[in-house]
Amino acid sequence: MALSPYTEAGDTSKPVKRIRWATQRVTGRKASQKRKSLFARHGSKRTADDKKRESDGTEPDLQKPDAESGDGEQEEESSGRSIYVNIPLPDSARDNEGRPKQHYRRNKIRTAKYTPISFVPKNLWLQFHNVANIYFLFIVILCFFSIFGAENPGLNAVPLIVIVVVTAIKDAIEDWRRTVLDNQLNNAAVHRLVDWNNVNCSEERINPWRKFKKANTRIILAVWQQWKNFREKKQKKPESGKGYTERALDQNPAEEDAVQRRMSALTQQLDAEEMGEDANGDVELTPVPSPRKLSTANGEGIQELENDAPGPIDAQQRLEVPRSAAKQGKPAAAPQYKRFYGSLIDPTMDIPEKARFKRDYWKNVRVGDFVRLYNQEEIPADVIVLSTSDPDGACYVETKNLDGETNLKVRNALHSGVKVKRARDCERTAFTLESEPPHANLYAYSGVVRWSQHDMKHPEQEPKEMAEPVGINNMLLRGCTLRNTQWIVGIVAFTGQDTKIMLNSGITPSKRAKISKDLNWNVIYNFIILFIMCLVAAVVEGWTWGRGNESLDFFEFGSYGSSPGLNGFITFWAAIILFQNLVPISLYISLEIIRTAQAFFIYSDTYMYYEKLDYPCTPKSWNISDDLGQIEYVFSDKTGTLTQNVMEFKKCTINGQPYGEAYTEALAGMQKRQGINVEEEGARARAQIEQDRHIMLQNLRQIHDNPYLVDDELTFVAPHYVADLAGESGKEQKAACEQFMLVLALCHTVITERHPGDPPRIEFKAQSPDEAALVATARDCGFTVMGRSNDGIIINCLGEEREYTVLNTLEFNSARKRMSAIMRMPDGKIMLYCKGADSVIYSRLKKGDQPELRRQTAEHLEMFAREGLRTLCIAQRELGEEEYMRWNAEHDIAAAAVQDREDKLDIVSDAIERDLTLLGGTAIEDRLQDGVPDAIQLLAQAGIKLWVLTGDKVETAINIGFSCNLLDNEMDLILLKVEDESLGAAEAELDKQLAVFGKSGSDAELKAAKKNHEPPAPTHALVIDGDTLKLVLDDRLKQKFLLLCKECRSVLCCRVSPSQKAAVVQMVKHGLDVMTLSIGDGANDVAMIQEADVGVGIAGEEGRAAVMSSDYAIGQFRFLTRLMLVHGRWDYRRLAETIANFFYKNIVWTFCLFWYQIYTNMDCSYVFDYTYILLYNLAFSSLPVIFMGILDQDVDDKVSLAVPQLYRRGIERLEWTQLKFWTYMVDGLYQSIICFFFTYLVFMPATFNTESGQSVGDYKRMGVYIGHPAIFVVNFYILMNTYRWDWFMVLITAISILLVWFWTGVYTAFTASFTFYEAAPQVYDQLSFWCTFLLTIVACLAPRFASKAFQKIYMPYDIDIVREQIRMGEFDYLKQANSASTSKPADAATAESSSSSDLSKPDNPQKQASHAKVMSEDMRPIYPPSVAPTATTHNARSQNGSDGTDYTGHRSSLDRQYPPPYNSSAAPANPRFNVEDIDPPTRPSMDRPRPSFDRVRSSMDRTRPSIEASRDFTSAAYLARVESSQSRGEQGRESSRTRDVSKDLRS
Repeated sequence: MALSPYTEAGDTSKPVKRIRWATQRVTGRKASQKRKSLFARHGSKRTADDKKRESDGTEPDLQKPDAESGDGEQEEESSGRSIYVNIPLPDSARDNEGRPKQHYRRNKIRTAKYTPISFVPKNLWLQFHNVANIYFLFIVILCFFSIFGAENPGLNAVPLIVIVVVTAIKDAIEDWRRTVLDNQLNNAAVHRLVDWNNVNCSEERINPWRKFKKANTRIILAVWQQWKNFREKKQKKPESGKGYTERALDQNPAEEDAVQRRMSALTQQLDAEEMGEDANGDVELTPVPSPRKLSTANGEGIQELENDAPGPIDAQQRLEVPRSAAKQGKPAAAPQYKRFYGSLIDPTMDIPEKARFKRDYWKNVRVGDFVRLYNQEEIPADVIVLSTSDPDGACYVETKNLDGETNLKVRNALHSGVKVKRARDCERTAFTLESEPPHANLYAYSGVVRWSQHDMKHPEQEPKEMAEPVGINNMLLRGCTLRNTQWIVGIVAFTGQDTKIMLNSGITPSKRAKISKDLNWNVIYNFIILFIMCLVAAVVEGWTWGRGNESLDFFEFGSYGSSPGLNGFITFWAAIILFQNLVPISLYISLEIIRTAQAFFIYSDTYMYYEKLDYPCTPKSWNISDDLGQIEYVFSDKTGTLTQNVMEFKKCTINGQPYGEAYTEALAGMQKRQGINVEEEGARARAQIEQDRHIMLQNLRQIHDNPYLVDDELTFVAPHYVADLAGESGKEQKAACEQFMLVLALCHTVITERHPGDPPRIEFKAQSPDEAALVATARDCGFTVMGRSNDGIIINCLGEEREYTVLNTLEFNSARKRMSAIMRMPDGKIMLYCKGADSVIYSRLKKGDQPELRRQTAEHLEMFAREGLRTLCIAQRELGEEEYMRWNAEHDIAAAAVQDREDKLDIVSDAIERDLTLLGGTAIEDRLQDGVPDAIQLLAQAGIKLWVLTGDKVETAINIGFSCNLLDNEMDLILLKVEDESLGAAEAELDKQLAVFGKSGSDAELKAAKKNHEPPAPTHALVIDGDTLKLVLDDRLKQKFLLLCKECRSVLCCRVSPSQKAAVVQMVKHGLDVMTLSIGDGANDVAMIQEADVGVGIAGEEGRAAVMSSDYAIGQFRFLTRLMLVHGRWDYRRLAETIANFFYKNIVWTFCLFWYQIYTNMDCSYVFDYTYILLYNLAFSSLPVIFMGILDQDVDDKVSLAVPQLYRRGIERLEWTQLKFWTYMVDGLYQSIICFFFTYLVFMPATFNTESGQSVGDYKRMGVYIGHPAIFVVNFYILMNTYRWDWFMVLITAISILLVWFWTGVYTAFTASFTFYEAAPQVYDQLSFWCTFLLTIVACLAPRFASKAFQKIYMPYDIDIVREQIRMGEFDYLKQANSASTSKPADAATAESSSSSDLSKPDNPQKQASHAKVMSEDMRPIYPPSVAPTATTHNARSQNGSDGTDYTGHRSSLDRQYPPPYNSSAAPANPRFNVEDIDPPTRPSMDRPRPSFDRVRSSMDRTRPSIEASRDFTSAAYLARVESSQSRGEQGRESSRTRDVSKDLRS
């Protein structure tokens, strides 16, 4: 927008374009103070009313297109939507009946699949999309035709009916829950403007079918409500008879706040006028009237008090009662520039004043409606904010439902809508909202509001067309919650399924387990076998009837078919019915039961429960638990996944002087590679730091007794900084230290929260943990952010409160990698403060300035980075008034753009962030999560390859890699870096590295790599950056890169984008045909989580985007080992054994029927009673195999973690193979032959009679001879294949076996069994039955028993050896250990699980003794990197060794978490620095001893030159190459080596 004329010259400059951040509201003030505030507002309002402003311009970018550009406008509108408020719809937007052409979605949402009417048909339709269900339905239909020989069609349908009904009940319960949640949302209360005409939506037409559905729904709900009321009456619950909807409408969101107010005469009057609700809940939104002079309240006169507070022009939102401007340090002569934004209210419009805000349901909200929302209310739709209770137009929302973040975010009202507060104001508005179409991006929105502005001073003039841009900061998204704001008024832009939260729902792709995919082929094989069996039966039967001159011509009454061919056709379908169990319907429902139980056990595992967040391991995909046991490659993010993403400010460099003491995990890892005793060194360093902390706190209190400093929360330990802050090193260093901390307190977007108490507490909520750490450190050093005022920020600087006006905030994003704040200082100067990545800031420094400071700062940042710290640079620039105004006009135009707004803002921001002056740098530690090093070592021992995909710098990733056991000193680090960024150079580099391994990248090598699942030797690790990765992911180079990575033990991909993460996962998954798992915690990890076979999200500090899109959610990375090595391995082995046994048992049963057909000319008669066939899979053999899949364990969880190598069978996929499938099939075929033909041989010579003379030779009684041993053999065979024989498994097996005896005895006792009547006593009375029973069992199980015995004795698997060791007591120590720690202790003392904070304890005293004379790090000489000696004497392939020693830090899995006691004799020499040795603080800072700084500086020689040469390495050499490359005078020149690093991430 164009600036209006400057009407007043004596006022302070106001903020032009900024973002306001939330502060916690202060508790209520005294009544007298509240009245003073009201009087002050009234007085300032009268003053403001007398000072009307004029404007004669609108932003050129927002000008309404004239008639000549109408086509373009119409085309643009066709892709978006135009919302008209109190403006008649144009003819182009109406249909022939005058109704709106554009129809918007209802705000009623339905996540449920079914309605009461549609449930039965729709659920059946969805269930019979399953091919197996269709097959079994076809079998049931065939059974209803007696021609196919089915004896009891109804009974044959029972299994299918049971499965369909059980599934339907499960679906109904799940859908009912969704329906309840839908109804709670759709019927939630919201205040909506009624009795006015919303032209965007016509009256809804309800067709007869919808009326019928709604009537049915009401009837069902009425029945449900009556039953619920009956229950509530019995339980005597309060508010009986009221459901959620009624209670929600009866509650006033503001009642609780109103009750807590002090009800004085004045507040009663104000409350009565503001909350004027009638019996229907209608609200006339009247603003709180300010009391005027000598006004009355309840008959008493109120005299206005004297008030010297400033008016609204100068008044600031303060944490205390506002003081005068002079006391705040504001310059009296600073000019003030006012802008006229216009107003959406048309004062010339005549209105009926009938509109009112009334409580209504969410589902009745429509596009274009006005809504009023109260504090703590959830947003019902995507709403554009017009006005808020805050005078500054700010409101605060919590977006936890959208992205999981609990910190408050600010949203701003439109400048032109701040006066729209009452219902009559809403009636008087007249504007058009031109909006982009709905899309799923939660962080972007573009729209524009257009209206005609009337000039009341000159009513005869034509109204002027004005416009204001609408962005995402002006929109409240559905699902957010309003916080710390009394009320807001807004207009609805998107409803229902068009809202962003609904467009983002269901983003997790559907995944199927690998076994399920392989199972389809096995089912197809069984279909082929079934087809062959039926075809044989059809041919034999048809051929038999066609031969003639057979006995059947004389004894049979004739066939169903009139010809041999027709007889064969009928027999084919009869055989389908007879042999239907070959494709078991119960297999599918059994797998669902098993996987559901497995998911429940994962959820219930208390060893994966993260108490800090109250978060258990949560399965979100229940059908892929067996995939967790086959993972070969794990792709992990670093920040927040391997690290805690809890940032601690550790060090900084100011004006060339380093400050801060820290001993980080990365530094410990660096020293460990050098053979230093890190336990002793760490203890010494921590003792030094603790003493320095005490000194620093004491000196800080002497300078300023900061009430907001909490001693235990201090992370920046630098007593020398405090000394310099007191002026010990001169005024220049003192001023630099003050300015540095002041910039940290000013340049941020942090939300301040005050917690009352003694002393009070101030906490900071930020979108980035780094930013919160910076502001918290400034607070600890005496520069406390107290909060925000209307147009500025209030800082307590060493006890003196100052206010700084915020002019602009240039936000951080991943492309810019920096953020800036433009401030007006108390002395009137305009300053730009910028913080960002070191390379970005250095490229924007003023050319030729501060050469020595740049060199020193670069060296300090380099050493900070070597310690694994995250570095930032701080810079500033003073802006001239004219330069700023000129730039700000361009900024406003870019901010007002509807299209490509973000890109335009980036360009404008980049123009002002030039010629900066360097102040210093910061170093923040992102600590490793507990247990990460041990978890990674455990995964590596299991044969799992871990790749780290991160956006961090190369050296940071390398140091973290060493500290968490990804890298060690025996590895040769391959740094894949292509300088000229060409495919040819990349291919040459790949060929060079492949030649080291004797590879060429051929197809034959790739084929061999797919079959090789062995982990590569720990000799090489590969590090690659994002630019090079983009090249090698090209189709021409992808194969060579993949083969190179296959030869490396660890792979670290640095500076990679989310899309590149997904591309790497896809390359490995499809290129090597392996199972992959991705784990991350942020929104940037969603792509790779969805791409992998299994996605795991960590509920961390970066929100819950990764969790929402994952298959499994955990609280910490260390839980991944238990999830994979315990549950994953168990579930994979269980499911593989279950499926194999399922096919086996059905082969036994089905082929017993088939062998009988040989002697019946394949006429498809049953050798068993038909109830046996139906109950075989349903009852006789189902429970043992199901409980095998749920409960079986080869070893317990502790042994699984103690011996991670057991996992390798899953990686090689040896538990479920086609060989195993066919082995079980052949075994089942053999046992079916024994079961049938043993009985056949018994009955072949003669038949048997009972004592009463009744024959037992009929086919049904012969079926008892066959069926009983078959059922016993099948169940005992499953028990033999079960590893864990406990009482429950044996009991289930016994019940399943005995059930056939029970059923036969009960069923044959009734005449309903027809020819099977009395079969039980007749057969069980025969000795031949029991002899045949025993012989059949022995003959069937003997081969299996013999093969198992041979295999376990002469060819044992790893699991067999481990189980034998368990029997021998070698793992008895685990009985006293916690399941989270499973390594063998060195002594009887109880051991705790080691973590990254334990600083990697050494292995044994013998190894430590060899390092007893290692020189102390503080005594090591300081070498420049170019002349430093390298430790290459021990291992020729390693250039980053350990002082020429053989110490590698390797530990076996059995002593990893139970380290041996440390031998104190192996300690290094005493450190040369001691607190007592330090002289009194009399010398300048550059001469001070700096233990931490020198300790790292002496280790700089340990870094490979190839790594240091990388432009991603924070080194002085690289920063010197990029410095000032983006400053004025060199903006036109940009090489691939010196270009803005922000462009590196745009790919």
